[in-house]
Amino acid sequence: MQTRTLQGRRIGRPLIVAVAILLGAPIVGAEEATAPMMLPGFPPGIDWKFEFGATWGAFGFGNSFYSNPRPDEPSGDLSDDWLEGSLKAGVGGAYTLENSSQIYGKLSAVGERTFSAPPSVVGEDASSYGLEDAYIGWKSGKSLGLGEDVLDFGVGRHRYRLGHGMLLYDGASEGGSRGGYWTNARQAFDFAAIARFTPGNNRLEAFYLKRDSLPENDSDSKLWGVNYEYSFGEDTTLGATYMKWSANSLAPQRDGLDVYNVRAFTAPFPGMKALSFELEYAKEDNGDALDSEAWNALVAYQFESAWKPRLSYRYAIFEGDDPATPANEAFDGLFTGFYDWGTWWQGEIGGEYFISNSNLISHQVRVHTTPTESISTGLMFFDFLLDVPASAGVTSDKLARELDWYMDWSLNDNFVVSFVAAIADPGAAVEQLTGRADTFYYGMIFVAYSY
Repeated sequence: MQTRTLQGRRIGRPLIVAVAILLGAPIVGAEEATAPMMLPGFPPGIDWKFEFGATWGAFGFGNSFYSNPRPDEPSGDLSDDWLEGSLKAGVGGAYTLENSSQIYGKLSAVGERTFSAPPSVVGEDASSYGLEDAYIGWKSGKSLGLGEDVLDFGVGRHRYRLGHGMLLYDGASEGGSRGGYWTNARQAFDFAAIARFTPGNNRLEAFYLKRDSLPENDSDSKLWGVNYEYSFGEDTTLGATYMKWSANSLAPQRDGLDVYNVRAFTAPFPGMKALSFELEYAKEDNGDALDSEAWNALVAYQFESAWKPRLSYRYAIFEGDDPATPANEAFDGLFTGFYDWGTWWQGEIGGEYFISNSNLISHQVRVHTTPTESISTGLMFFDFLLDVPASAGVTSDKLARELDWYMDWSLNDNFVVSFVAAIADPGAAVEQLTGRADTFYYGMIFVAYSY
C-alpha cells in the first residue's frame, strides 16, 4: 500500500518542523559527487532533506462503545463521531566525508489534535505539540571496504522497527492528553541508541530504547536487545531477537522481563514465488510476573490476473492468563505497530478500540487488490476468540466477528486518501461481559499530504 504501509501505524505520518545543523569534515569533490543543496546562513557542505505533511481524518461509529442505553444519552443514541488532524515538518542533513562515510542527523516537531466530542476511549478533546525526531549518527559508506554502510550508529529520538511489528514498531503513545488517537503522528522513541553491522546478507543490531509514553500513564518502559537477521536473496528473511526490559509499578510484568523472538518471512519455492509464508514466535519470561507465549502463521498467494489479487490466511494466538496458576500468563503486546492493514492492530473496530494482543486467538482471511496504479483496496474478515475465557470473567470464548473494507487512493505524489467501512458482531463473551449485543458499525476517511 502507499504511505501508511511503508511508514508506520497510520497513513501519511504528519511531517515535522525544525532544523538539523550538522558539523563535519570536507565533502567529496564536485567532480566525484553531485553538489549538496546549499542554504544561505547554514554551514556549507551539508546535503539537506526537508519534509512537511499534514493529515485530517473523520471517524464515525454506530452502536459504539456502550451498553444500551448510552450513559450520557438516555435516549439510547449509541453513535459517536469525531475528527483528528496533525502537522509535522522537519529537516535532516548529512556530511559526506572524504573517505565516503557520513555524519547525519534530523530534527523535527509534530502537532496533533483530536476534537469534535470524541468518545472516552479515544481520549476526549485534546491537542499537543512537541519534538519528534532529534538524532545524530554516523555510517561508514564505503570506507571500510566491506560494502556500503556496513556500520551505522545513531543516538537520540529515533524510530526502531523489528520485523513486521508484532512486538516493536511504535515508539510513542497517542490519544489521551496528546490527541491523535488513530492518526498516531508520533513514532520516535523518547531515546534510542542503535548500532547496525550489515556485511553481505547479514544484519546484526544492538539497541537501547525508551518509550515516549503518555504523561498520565508512563510506565517508564525501557529495554535493550540484540537482533540478527539473514536474508536469502529477496525472497526469504530469517530473524532472531533477545530483549531485556525494565519498568515501574504501572507495568510490573515488564520489570526484569526477558523476551525471545524468532521469525521467518519467506517465498521458499523458486518455481512458485507467488506462494509465501510468514511465521513468528515470541516467549516472555519473568517468573510468576509473566510467563507467556504468542505465535502466528500466515500463508498467501499472489495471483497474476487482473487487479493482481493477493489472498491470505493468518492464524494468531496471544496467550491469556490461567486463573488456576500462580503465574501470570497474559501476553504483553509491548510496542506493536502498523506494518500493513490488519497488522498488528487486528481489525479496524476490534483491534483499534477494544481488543488487545493478549488472551486472543484470531483467524484472518484477507484479499488485497490493485485495480489501478493509484488505487489499492481489499477486504479482511476476522474471527476473534478468547484464549482463556475464565480470565475475562466469562464462559464463552466467542469474542467478535468483523468484516473490514479499506481503500487507499493516491491522488498524486503528495496526496493519499484512505477509506474504511467496517462491521463487527459481538460474540457471547462480549454479551456476558457488557450486556450488549448490538452490531458495531464504523466508517473513516483519512487524507494525508506529504512533501
